[in-house]
Amino acid sequence: MIISASRRTDIPAFYSDWFMKRVREGFFYRVNPFNSKQVSGFSLKAEDVDAICFWTKNPRPLMKHLDELDKAGLKYYFQFTLNPYSKTFEPGVPPLQERIATFRELAGRIGHERVVWRYDPVILSSTTPVAWHLEQAEHIADQLKDATHRLVFSFYDFYGKGQGRLNRALEGTDITLEDITSPAHVDALRQGACGFKAIADRHGLQIFSCSEDIDLASIGIQHGACIDGTLISELFGSTAVNNKDKNQRESCGCVESADMGMYNTCHFRCAYCYANFNEGMIESNDKKHYPDSPSLLDRHEGRIEIQTSLLKKKKCSECQQILF
Repeated sequence: MIISASRRTDIPAFYSDWFMKRVREGFFYRVNPFNSKQVSGFSLKAEDVDAICFWTKNPRPLMKHLDELDKAGLKYYFQFTLNPYSKTFEPGVPPLQERIATFRELAGRIGHERVVWRYDPVILSSTTPVAWHLEQAEHIADQLKDATHRLVFSFYDFYGKGQGRLNRALEGTDITLEDITSPAHVDALRQGACGFKAIADRHGLQIFSCSEDIDLASIGIQHGACIDGTLISELFGSTAVNNKDKNQRESCGCVESADMGMYNTCHFRCAYCYANFNEGMIESNDKKHYPDSPSLLDRHEGRIEIQTSLLKKKKCSECQQILF
């Protein structure tokens, strides 16, 4: 079983102490984001977990706990997003140079093969044209020498509530957006993809796209996966991690995982983020976070079965009686 921590929020940056309490108690609850009464329990015991994938823009708060994770026998790797955007796009993240230093320190601690660099998303705008992205990516790649072996990128998708948030964030800034995935910008998209491939080649990096419908194989870029069964097998020797996650988009290559997070809980407040779609809920959700609760938000009473596998639901003798 693979644990995703998390597509929906930045657990290492904001909830590392809660996460470690869940590790010590050996389980957590996943709550359906669209039906809070639907609660599932999952094991966090080393014998049940093939790997944990951490998604983050700042793993610093979690790094003090890595020795404990290692002693517990848990296997893990990081999807570390390093973008160079201004405060208009990323108002809450630490300065870029600080994050690069953290990236290098983390890679030195756990190995460069376990820290994946995400340049995600690529937003085409009047202040961030393709040439700007390539210049910035080259600058970051120079400073990540020997700190990673893999670069994953994706183009910003204009869909859903995330687009509305981004449009509102740019009001009054004179910044105009362009949809790089539209037919009108196919040349810019190809220029960007070729540029990223050239940067990866110069720096000895494997390169993959993330959840892209467009096929870039002709320029040497394969469709990638963040919850990557092949990478997990290479890193940790696990072989039971090849079922595609049916809950993700068709173009997503991720294998199945149990996600620990909840939407509208990340305090980085990036303007483009699909996981924060209601600004007001971020503050209200803060009041629903209890460090001793098995779920990231709220408390849940009753007996919750603790699953030890995602392959098929098993009857489990270890159910938790929660009395809050």
